[in-house]
Amino acid sequence: MGLLEAIILGIIQGLTEFLPVSSSGHLEIGAVLLNAHTSESLLFSVLVHAATALSTIIVFRKDIASIFKGIFTFKWNDSYDFAAKIIISMIPIGIVGVFFEKQVASFFTGNLLLVGSMLLVTSVLLAFTQTVKNQQGGPVSYWQAIIIGIAQAIAILPGISRAGSTIATALLLGVNKEKAARFSFLMVLIPILGASLLKVLDYIEAPAAANQTSGFVLFMGFIMAFVAGLFACKAMIKIVKEGKLIYFSIYCAIVGSIAIISQLI
Repeated sequence: MGLLEAIILGIIQGLTEFLPVSSSGHLEIGAVLLNAHTSESLLFSVLVHAATALSTIIVFRKDIASIFKGIFTFKWNDSYDFAAKIIISMIPIGIVGVFFEKQVASFFTGNLLLVGSMLLVTSVLLAFTQTVKNQQGGPVSYWQAIIIGIAQAIAILPGISRAGSTIATALLLGVNKEKAARFSFLMVLIPILGASLLKVLDYIEAPAAANQTSGFVLFMGFIMAFVAGLFACKAMIKIVKEGKLIYFSIYCAIVGSIAIISQLI
């Protein structure tokens, strides 16, 4: 992987991790177009995902600090309640990750037909959010947390947006817009860090085979993903509040259709 490919893929990862357009789907499309497969550099994949996790931590640093502060009071309070819901929401993705790792990995093979089809599914889901654009909504409940968690597990498919599916599901369930975005972004932190840790362990076992990319290229990919992630995370919060997800629905429909047509041709 060269410097230009790393910069482009880093920006794609940072932007699409938070914008409702599917980071995995766009990385697959980008890899095909650039002929740069990130699977050849396991460390690159670890770093760009860590970069987006770091950008989330920075944007929501006050919320995270407040949650930890509340937890260490050792009394049941809003922080414990929120943390419990986050943990519940991670159960579906944990089950998928533990029991279906090989099946999931098989989806990431540069199959633009699958990516395009799933982008169309994302488009439809985002379009449905327009039906609740004037709804004030409330906080995430426990049963809503598990359903949002199931949406996150389904979003492991390339082309299904994690941010789009979880936020859209929350909105359709009647969750407040701002709370839906906050919950969506915070619920992914532990799964991203956990997946990154597993990849680090894989890298430690076979560093030479897993990394064929120079240190400077890896660094630039990390920086690009981090900066793009900061921008996208802040932008997405505003977009959800203003109810403008329909624009991303249109975008996903266009990109998905192009991906499908290009695969068929």
